[in-house]
Amino acid sequence: MLSIDRRTPQGAWELRALGQGELLVCIIVPQPVIAASLLTKKYKEFAAVDGISFEVEPGESFGLLGPNGAGKSTTMRMVGAVSTRTSGSLSILGLDPNDHGPEIRAQLGVVPQQDNLDMDLRVRDNLIVYGRYFGMSLSSCAAKAEELLEFAQLADRKKSKVGDLSGGMKRRLTIARSLMNDPKVLLLDEPTTGLDPQARHILWDRLFRLKEQGTTLLLTTHYMDEAEQLCDRLVVVDKGAIMAEGAPADLIRSYSTREVVELRFGSELNASVAEQLVGIGDRVEVLPDRILIYTDDGDGDLGWIVAKGLTPITSLVRRSSLEDVFLRLTGRSLIE
Repeated sequence: MLSIDRRTPQGAWELRALGQGELLVCIIVPQPVIAASLLTKKYKEFAAVDGISFEVEPGESFGLLGPNGAGKSTTMRMVGAVSTRTSGSLSILGLDPNDHGPEIRAQLGVVPQQDNLDMDLRVRDNLIVYGRYFGMSLSSCAAKAEELLEFAQLADRKKSKVGDLSGGMKRRLTIARSLMNDPKVLLLDEPTTGLDPQARHILWDRLFRLKEQGTTLLLTTHYMDEAEQLCDRLVVVDKGAIMAEGAPADLIRSYSTREVVELRFGSELNASVAEQLVGIGDRVEVLPDRILIYTDDGDGDLGWIVAKGLTPITSLVRRSSLEDVFLRLTGRSLIE
């Protein structure tokens, strides 16, 4: 007798094979939903993506963190089976996107950088028309649209014109639309760019709920707080290459100190004052607008600086972030 039960949190299967009084328990580990190896995309001599390798497991929220122009969106287009790779290997849901584009796209949900909603349709109709592209019946589309409008907190705006929605509402509608076909993987390219803080937090809540439901998320962002909030694991990308990979907290522990002291003495004075701070903390970084001191005792070091007679225009003690990881790895800020 053979019984199979889904037991593990990321979709592994437990097999119980019974025979002649013996019990055999096996765990079949699921294949990665996305697997890239030495993935490269070139435009003539320019390598937008330069030999990156990563895997995304079922139910995982995985991030590509880096500045604009790092190759994140190019990678997303290859994963989304809308751009062919130059070299390397790429598997999406066990299929090669170069050979099985339509089959892969049918199982993906895509949230592009810029909302591309149909401005001539009302909110609810945007969802219904999109669902019809996947061969869903009109009744199924209508039912699914109602469910997703509740999820996106837009049920009271379902008859509104898209142009009357705020930026945050349009973004939530775009995410709701991407879920019409019950995708196995949701691709989000810079999901909160241009949104105000309140709209960003509402959107984070919706995405976190999807993560709790087991939806596999792949997102690009240059916001370190967004990556820390949403990503189980991430890769730090710069100039088309991966600089580091791991869970956000692990990356911060590996590449930075517990705290950072931020000091501003004025653009003309920062560099000269920084020479007097050598030896404080783990290291000192001088940026155009501020000095960063990496330390495990921010308040203590700030007190020592003030006692030495150095009076910054502004000072701040904060915990280390992924921004500091990126600065350590590349020598520049994520927002440059």
